[in-house]
Amino acid sequence: MTDMPFASDPDAWRQTHLGRLLGHAMRRFDERVLALMAHDAEVPLALSNLAARAQVSAAHIHITRHLARGGSRLTDMAERAGMTKQAMGALVDQCEAWGLVTRGADPHDARARRVLFTADGLAWLDAFRRAVAQAEAEFRASVGKDVATVVMLGLEAYAT
Repeated sequence: MTDMPFASDPDAWRQTHLGRLLGHAMRRFDERVLALMAHDAEVPLALSNLAARAQVSAAHIHITRHLARGGSRLTDMAERAGMTKQAMGALVDQCEAWGLVTRGADPHDARARRVLFTADGLAWLDAFRRAVAQAEAEFRASVGKDVATVVMLGLEAYAT
């Protein structure tokens, strides 16, 4: 037992294991993206104000990440986000009230509905792209180009 990395504190692993560090990093990254979006002059003012007042959370980013430009079914979005249909439905309801998305008929199934970006939602998506690019550049500047490359390659390999 003396060769354990946390022999002096048998509970230290709970604060420093890879999953916890990844979770902290993801939250920090998402918070930075939202902060950048809150100050993006091309984001519709109402949405920018929501982001600035922390009304938009990392959970709402699931809509931005998982809604195809041409629209998606709610069940497909929920599956891609790894959440329940009900939870994704609640996010879509909120984003619909904010004017980010709308629901429309599914051209392939008359019984189904599709979630679609509105014009404001597409502006939000473009701001998301810019914010992600800036947050990634800030990450590279913070840890160095070589470390950033290794992290990206390692995460890509781990995620597949």
